[in-house]
Amino acid sequence: MLSLPNILTLSRILAVPILLFLLWPGVIEGSHQPKPIDYALAFGLYCLMGITDYFDGYVARSRGIVSRLGAFLDPIADKIMIAAVILLLVFTRDITGYHVIAALMILLREIIVSGLREFLATLQVSMPVTQLAKWKTTFQLVAFGALILAGALPAMAWIKTVGLVSLWGAAVLTLITGWDYLRVGLKHMD
Repeated sequence: MLSLPNILTLSRILAVPILLFLLWPGVIEGSHQPKPIDYALAFGLYCLMGITDYFDGYVARSRGIVSRLGAFLDPIADKIMIAAVILLLVFTRDITGYHVIAALMILLREIIVSGLREFLATLQVSMPVTQLAKWKTTFQLVAFGALILAGALPAMAWIKTVGLVSLWGAAVLTLITGWDYLRVGLKHMD
């Protein structure tokens, strides 16, 4: 139960409150904007979380120690991380204006697909992750990482631009993959 892959997955869940703390200090001082050092530390932790997301599955498959606990926790850890980062970046005003729509599309898709997977599981129908959904995840990781890094390096405006463009790329892929999953799910509904 406490295999290396499961420990990596659990570490990702436990890192979310630390990420919250790192991006929260500016709020305590009466500002919605954390300091660049807070963003830098948050970026390092975010990168570490992304790396553990890759390695927990890789280690489990390569060592033949895929577990039901890991299969259960991994998608939950992903959703917790993405939801927390989206909410934080909107709260700190790193995502503003119409860009909030892209972030909301991503968040809502995560909720819908999770519910759909839960529903289909009761029917014993599997909904495997598609290659396009993996690209969506890559765009998300790049987008949120760049938006956090932009706070650490405010003089380099191009980093925020990369983050926002990637955010919209992820949002477009979110719509496509969300529709693909919904089409599969609708076939099994009365």
